[in-house]
Amino acid sequence: MITLSLLPRGTIRLTGLSSNTATKERGTAMTQPTIEIQISDITTVDTEAIVNAANNRLWMGSGVAGAIKRAGGEEIEREAVAQGPIRVGEAVVTSAGRLPYRAVIHAAAMGYADDGSLIPATAEHVYAATRAALTRCAERGLRSVAFPALGTGVGGLDLATCAQAMVRAVHDHAASGADLPQRIVFVVRNEEAAEAFRQAVAS
Repeated sequence: MITLSLLPRGTIRLTGLSSNTATKERGTAMTQPTIEIQISDITTVDTEAIVNAANNRLWMGSGVAGAIKRAGGEEIEREAVAQGPIRVGEAVVTSAGRLPYRAVIHAAAMGYADDGSLIPATAEHVYAATRAALTRCAERGLRSVAFPALGTGVGGLDLATCAQAMVRAVHDHAASGADLPQRIVFVVRNEEAAEAFRQAVAS
């Protein structure tokens, strides 16, 4: 049985993971993974990697994507676009440019059709994009990663639906026996968003 238990100060600990994930990493003992909720700027969070709230074309314009490009440089967008377009729900990895991270993971929870029309974010898109990003973390041996609230900007998804989908994705990824980063941080802009994630974890 996998449970998500609420700890003080907005920190959530994921328990009941497989022994492979919860007790060893490269042959060394380690603590169980934790999930944290932070009200912060994702480009300043202390993790090994950050996730970009991407579209399927991997253009980095406004919102989280724009903030990452401004802080890290246009080379991040160039590297991302060179790997696209991708399907909504997929994720690709680039360098972090000037930012002090090992990688930026571009997880597409929304997109644009060939005619330019919006493909809005859905719970299914956010769920798939979150799991895809976690898979990219495992492939690169990343021990900590920060996620924004995927799909809640241009994608138009409400915070509660986003939070529920992302928390469920982490839960299901762990239940599948897949490797997880030791620390997963949900980075949000305000207390309203933080509360949506707290409620998703507690439900």
